[in-house]
Amino acid sequence: MVIVSNRDQYGRLLDILQSYDCSTTLDHRIEFAAEAFATSSHYDTAIHQYFSVHNVNEPLKISVNQQYPLRYGENPHQKGAFYGNLSDLFEQIQGKELSYNNLLDVDAAVNLLAEFESDHPAVAILKHNNACGLAVRNSLLEAWNDALAADPVSAFGGVIIANQVIDAVTAEEMNKLFFEILIAPGFDSPALEILCSKKNRILLKKLPGKLSEKSVRTVLNGFLVQEKDHVTDLKESFQKVTNRVPDTGQMSDLEFANKICKHTKSNAIILAKNNQLLAGGTGQTSRVDALMQAIHKAKSFNFDLNGAVMASDAFFPFPDCVEIAGKEGINAIIQPGGSIKDQLSIDYCNNNNLAMVFTGNRHFKH
Repeated sequence: MVIVSNRDQYGRLLDILQSYDCSTTLDHRIEFAAEAFATSSHYDTAIHQYFSVHNVNEPLKISVNQQYPLRYGENPHQKGAFYGNLSDLFEQIQGKELSYNNLLDVDAAVNLLAEFESDHPAVAILKHNNACGLAVRNSLLEAWNDALAADPVSAFGGVIIANQVIDAVTAEEMNKLFFEILIAPGFDSPALEILCSKKNRILLKKLPGKLSEKSVRTVLNGFLVQEKDHVTDLKESFQKVTNRVPDTGQMSDLEFANKICKHTKSNAIILAKNNQLLAGGTGQTSRVDALMQAIHKAKSFNFDLNGAVMASDAFFPFPDCVEIAGKEGINAIIQPGGSIKDQLSIDYCNNNNLAMVFTGNRHFKH
C-alpha cells in the first residue's frame, strides 16, 4: 500500500505505476510513508508548541517544512540551509540570495533595533553580529551620518538597519558606501532608484512579523534552549548608587548605551555620548581588554571621551574598569551590580566625582 499525503505526489506515483506494471517497490512505499509521517509529525509538533510556548522545560519539538538551501554555510566548505519562512518577516526588494552569515547579521540587526523602534530616527550598522555604529537623531540623515562616523572602516561591507522609511537624501549618502544589506520599514521611490543602482545589494523591507520567543542552539550532542532576553532596562528603574547623580542627558545616554551593550558579544563594553555609539569592546576574555579596545577605537576615530558614558554587560569584580574609564574623562557608568566587591567601584566613583547606576540585570551574549 502506498500512502499519498500530498497532491503533488500524484504525478510521481503515476510515473512509478507506469514504469513498474501498476505496482510499487518497497523503496517506493518507504519514500511515500516517510513524507506522510513527516506531515503528521509536523502537525503534532505545531499543536505541542501552541500549548507549551511559555514552558522552557517541555520536551523540545521542532518541525519546519520550509527549507531554503544556501550556497554554503559559515565557510565555503560547509553545507548550509535555512529552515523557516523569511517572507513572514521581509519583502526582498532586490539583491542576491541571503547567505548563512547574512542571516546571522540580519537576525542580530533586527533584534538590536527593536530596542529603538519607538525612538526618533535611528540607524545601526552591524558587522559580525555587533554594532559598529548606531545613532538616534532628529532626522534619518543625521542618524546615518553619526552612525557611520563611529567606525567607517568596519562599516564597509556591513549590514545597515533603520527604523524609518529611507528617503532619497539619506539613500544618496548611504549609496557612497559599499554594504551588503539594508533593512528598513520602507523605501520611497527616489531612494529605491538610487539604492537599486547596485544590483547585488540586498534591500529588505521589514514586515511586522513575529520573531521566535525562544533561542535554540546545538551544543555537544544536544540543544540549549532559553527564552529570548526581552528585558530592556529603562532609566526610570535605574538604581542610583553614588553621591553624584546622573543628569538628564547622562541618564538618556546610559539607557542608550545599555541597550547596545545587551546586544554585543560578551565580554562587552560600550562607550556613548549624545545618543551616539562612540565605540564598543566586544567578545574579549577580559572586561579590562574590552574597555581598552573600546577606548582605542574611539580615539582612533577622534572622539572626545570627556563627558561620555560607559555600559558593561556584567558587574565589575574590581574597580579597575571604573578607574580606567574615569581617567579617560568618562563620568557616568551603568552596570548590573551584584558583585561582592561592588562597594570598591562605588567608593572610587564617590572619591572621583563619577556617577554610577545599577540595573540589576545582566545581559551576557555568548
